[in-house]
Amino acid sequence: MDVIQLAQELMKFRTETGNQAEIQKCMEYIKSLFQTTKVKIDIFQKDNLAPVLFIRNCNEAVFDVLVLGHLDVVPAKDEMFHPFIQDGKLYGRGSLDMKSFAAVALNSMEYVLQHSLPIKFGIILSSDEEKGSKGTEAFLNANPNIFANIVLDNDVGGDITKIVTKCKNPVFVKIMAHGKEAHGSTPWDGIDANELLMKTLQNIRKDYPYYSLNGNIPEDKWIDTVHFAKICGGDVSNIIANYAEALCDFRLVETSSTADLRKNLDRCMEDGVSYQIVSESTPVVMDEQNPHILAYKKFAEDILGQSLDFEHIGGATDSREFAVKGSTVIMHSGSGEGMHANGEYVEVDSVKKIAEIQIRFLEKMALAK
Repeated sequence: MDVIQLAQELMKFRTETGNQAEIQKCMEYIKSLFQTTKVKIDIFQKDNLAPVLFIRNCNEAVFDVLVLGHLDVVPAKDEMFHPFIQDGKLYGRGSLDMKSFAAVALNSMEYVLQHSLPIKFGIILSSDEEKGSKGTEAFLNANPNIFANIVLDNDVGGDITKIVTKCKNPVFVKIMAHGKEAHGSTPWDGIDANELLMKTLQNIRKDYPYYSLNGNIPEDKWIDTVHFAKICGGDVSNIIANYAEALCDFRLVETSSTADLRKNLDRCMEDGVSYQIVSESTPVVMDEQNPHILAYKKFAEDILGQSLDFEHIGGATDSREFAVKGSTVIMHSGSGEGMHANGEYVEVDSVKKIAEIQIRFLEKMALAK
């Protein structure tokens, strides 16, 4: 496969999370790539949840290597679904996050099939990663015996010279403030839910400081953080709001638990304010001395001609579901910028290098069997 051409073809599908028709078309296109092979491909879907594409070269549930990724993207203008290459960079929605690396995985599957590598190899591509991976959760619940000794996770885009060994635990919390309506001219007759919410958020900031490009930047970024993702309250200008709410995005390091967060939140709530944990996950923490990770790192360094560093990131990854089962998760991706932004791009050479590294690593796994 021409991995760059394939990446561009995948990027043309407007697979914004929730666009089921376009996601289905993209998955059917991928199935067509393997129609003359003996590969096994299923599109799993439960109820109205987002579908998951499952590709593998065996009938077994335990794999030597699985590649995890997703096909959905965040919303973008029409022109971003017309990818183009300029100055060695592939521009467009999904270039970095992460259709280029879905293409890498598909290229690896073709290589495994063509060269009859004696490894049990599979690919799982979800389609709602950008909004919580409920489809993936349903897929894994329906297939509880799926396991992989090694999981290759390319959904940590940004810098090919870094191998990620830690990801934080994302915890989303809804804070709800209840007040009492009154006319805006007589605020003493009411209780302003907006005020209660703002006071509560200020209390939270005492435990979780505000960080900004234009303000406070921590020297050590491996810390708990929160940003107030959405704040709303009130209906009209001349009525004291009787309800307000905020959605908070907490990112916790591996030494902080959800129980610790609850204790802090309990202390921060003003009278009339409560909270609900909407979703939580698990941090992914890998031993940097893991022999599989070190072997992969050596391959990558030889191919790139430079040393690689280990890195910790605040983002979440679907590979957490396998990390808790004991899989070795190798998190490595290509270089680029603008993830979720208008100028999203990936460096073309970095995609080709990741593809080469992945194939060389699969060859090593096959030789070891």
